[in-house]
Amino acid sequence: MDTADIPPSPTLTFRPAVEADVPALVELVESAYRGERSRAGWTTEADYLEGRRTDEQGVRDVIAAPDSVLLVVERDGALVACCHLEHRGDHAYFGMFAVRPSLQGGGLGREILAEAERRARELWGATEMHMTVVNVREELIAYYVRRGYRRTGEFSPFPYGDERFGVPLRDDLSFELLVKPL
Repeated sequence: MDTADIPPSPTLTFRPAVEADVPALVELVESAYRGERSRAGWTTEADYLEGRRTDEQGVRDVIAAPDSVLLVVERDGALVACCHLEHRGDHAYFGMFAVRPSLQGGGLGREILAEAERRARELWGATEMHMTVVNVREELIAYYVRRGYRRTGEFSPFPYGDERFGVPLRDDLSFELLVKPL
C-alpha cells in the first residue's frame, strides 16, 4: 500500500476547559468511571464504587483553581477526553483523567498522558508527575507503571462517608501515590 493511501490519524486538540464545558465534562467523567455505561471501557470503577465520580460544582472548582488547568481533549471537534493538571511546587498532580469508554484501549490515553507530562514540564518546570490511584485498580496501576510511573508504597485513606468520592462497595479502599520523573 502506498503511503498516500493511508488516512491521516485523527488530530487531537487540547485546550483549557471553560464554564460552557462543565455539563459535557461531568457526563464524560461519569461515563468513564461509574455505572453501566462505564463497563464499555476498561477504566470502570463500577465494581467497587457507586454514586457520582464528580458533579458540576466539582468541575467548576477545578477549572477555577489557581495553578491548575483542566484540559479538554477533542478530536474533530468532539469531546473525547479530559485531564486535570495542578502545579504543586516542584511537581505536578495529574487527575480527573477520563477517556470516552468506546475509545479506550486504542492508545488515546497514552497520547494524552504524554501531552499532559509535556505541558507540566513546560508550563511549570515540574520535575515529577504525581497521581493517586485507588489501590484495588491493579490493571490501571500496571498501565501507569508501563508508562514510567513508580509505585511508592505511600497510601492515603479513602474518604469513606464523603459521597463526593462515591459510595464504596468494599471496605478496603485507599489511594496509592504513583510518581514519574519528568
